[in-house]
Amino acid sequence: MGAGNITKLANQIIVAANIEALSEALVLAQKAGVDPERVFNAIRSGLAGSNVMDAKAPMMLERNFRAGFRIRLHQKDLRNVLQTAQELNVPLPVTALVQQMLGSLVNDGEQDLDHSAILHFLENMADVEVKKGG
Repeated sequence: MGAGNITKLANQIIVAANIEALSEALVLAQKAGVDPERVFNAIRSGLAGSNVMDAKAPMMLERNFRAGFRIRLHQKDLRNVLQTAQELNVPLPVTALVQQMLGSLVNDGEQDLDHSAILHFLENMADVEVKKGG
């Protein structure tokens, strides 16, 4: 496999992990009664900030899950990542977990939503819905 393909796979790992971590952070804030938008604005310019956060947090806060990059496509890409990792004997436990979360969302009929809907998986587990204004 060439450098371009490996780079694409590496990108998918980082994007998936960022969206999942952002989802956890916003769910935690919401469940604690803290406005998730304020948390996002407070951390976005620090070390945790990223292009992924800047693109996906506003979508999550607006409950806009119209597909930019569909869950089913990200799940397929992570399947390719994990297959390559297995061939190279490289453990990727976080990637495997996020791929399972995406699989659960596909099973729930959310395959054509934007991958920022990973948030739904965590909201369901925490019995909370992230929204502006806390």
